[in-house]
Amino acid sequence: MNYVKTAMLLAVLTAIFVALGALVGGTGGMVVAFIFAMGMNFFSYWNSDKMVLRMYGAHEVDERSAPEYYGIVRELAQRAGLPMPRVYVMESDQPNAFATGRNPQNAAVCASTGLLQALSREEVAGVMAHELAHIKNHDTLTMTIAAAIGGAVSMLAQYMQFGMMFGGGHNDREGGGGILGMVGSLAAIIIAPLAAMLVQMAISRSREYVADNMGARICGQPLWLASALGKIENYARRIPNEEAEAAPATAPMFIINPLQGWGMDNLFSTHPNTANRIAALETLARQMGGGSVASPRYAGDGANAGPWGQGSRNASSGPWG
Repeated sequence: MNYVKTAMLLAVLTAIFVALGALVGGTGGMVVAFIFAMGMNFFSYWNSDKMVLRMYGAHEVDERSAPEYYGIVRELAQRAGLPMPRVYVMESDQPNAFATGRNPQNAAVCASTGLLQALSREEVAGVMAHELAHIKNHDTLTMTIAAAIGGAVSMLAQYMQFGMMFGGGHNDREGGGGILGMVGSLAAIIIAPLAAMLVQMAISRSREYVADNMGARICGQPLWLASALGKIENYARRIPNEEAEAAPATAPMFIINPLQGWGMDNLFSTHPNTANRIAALETLARQMGGGSVASPRYAGDGANAGPWGQGSRNASSGPWG
């Protein structure tokens, strides 16, 4: 089913891309845009993980270079019944994380240095479990390809804008000259990137709740993830992620929107409202009988100070107790 949704997503984004090509160069532009979109779809399918990881300057770590972080991912992957993904770290002060890859056999998880420094060991486990849930649900393929095609649509729209400024656009023989052509191009500049963005946002928002629920079950403690979400949201509002700001089409991949702005739970947000996600996890914790788990969100910001929460490993029973 996820592959069908991915195919539908590619069809929609490709149609947007081709429509923009038609406005830029008429029939010829439409053909060129279609060929380019098909090539990009193929390239994105096989190389989406490498594209995104390179974009964020992420470097791979192993059991020797990051034993605790790597060990958390390994144990969670075993609990989730997944192959061991490649493990990466990106240099960013903003706590955040994402997963990428076309399938579980070719997946990778990536956490920022800010996340590993600001969160307790339990919270890191909650975040990584969420990312593994995306891998298990095959969400990573859809979101990464959406980011690639969405970014291309935005680039083409910018090209159109420059073309209008300098008298570009397709010529009168293609029927797009004069005021009518300018109006059509202007509409494309506004509507096409918005349409691509809405597709990305709808996918991310609907799947984050599912990944939260599955991730909480993988690590066995919903409140670990709830606490992490609250912390990451707070930091993301204050600490910019320059790479994400430069490539906003990648924002839906992250566990929390890395772009600075308001987290409204509506059609125009890249992620569901964090408070709603936390509330759903708290409800799940009560259902699982884990409402008494200690975490910084409930015990104060200094409860588990340090990158792995010294003294916090015995705070609760379960896989990390």
